[in-house]
Amino acid sequence: MDDRHERTRLLYPERALERLRQSTVLIAGLGGVGSWAVEALSRSGIGTLILLDYDRISASNMNRQLFALESTLGRFKCEVAKERIHDIDPEIRVITLNERLDKGEADRLFDKLGSIDYVVDAIDHLDGKIDLLISATRRHIPVISSMGMGNRRDPSQLSIACLSKTHTDPFARIIRQRLRKESVEQLKVVFSKETPTVPQNAGAIGSTPVVPPVAGFLLASEVIRDLTLAETFSSAHEPDA
Repeated sequence: MDDRHERTRLLYPERALERLRQSTVLIAGLGGVGSWAVEALSRSGIGTLILLDYDRISASNMNRQLFALESTLGRFKCEVAKERIHDIDPEIRVITLNERLDKGEADRLFDKLGSIDYVVDAIDHLDGKIDLLISATRRHIPVISSMGMGNRRDPSQLSIACLSKTHTDPFARIIRQRLRKESVEQLKVVFSKETPTVPQNAGAIGSTPVVPPVAGFLLASEVIRDLTLAETFSSAHEPDA
């Protein structure tokens, strides 16, 4: 029998895979980071994926975004992502939200969506990002957030940490300051320890095809680890029959 999760099953007990099948994950932002997080979560067997992004694919996305192809230019990222997910695993439930999350809208979003097991934040505009993080935290929804990945060249400098432990990242510093005012102190993030390069074209943000995808995979790996931790740990400590 064809089993798309055969190799995953060699590393995780069946109840861990069942936990993934029963889980709902919201991925906010389907760009250079979020698109790769979607890819990993799709191939891991997450049962329901909620995709949030208002943007269309453009030529400037081609160097780093998974969904950006000559054949997809001009299409909504959510639509292309849904097609790809179902090509990977038709059984995954996919909910698409072609909308921009602006300040003050996250509570409405969560009220509409209902139960969510995990939030992956890969939004790059500040107000929507902050609002999403505050709302998820106050609702006690597990969340992991991507910090600044632009103007970096070295993927080996990426790390998972608490937001309070980040450094060398101006974007993370702004988020840290704004969340502190809202009494949000504990937040798991992926950040880069690399000093950002200043592009020759001041005001533009440079990117590579290697840093954002690694950030996306780190986000996804932490989601999978957290969702399956109890099942994987208990299985590893069960006595042999």
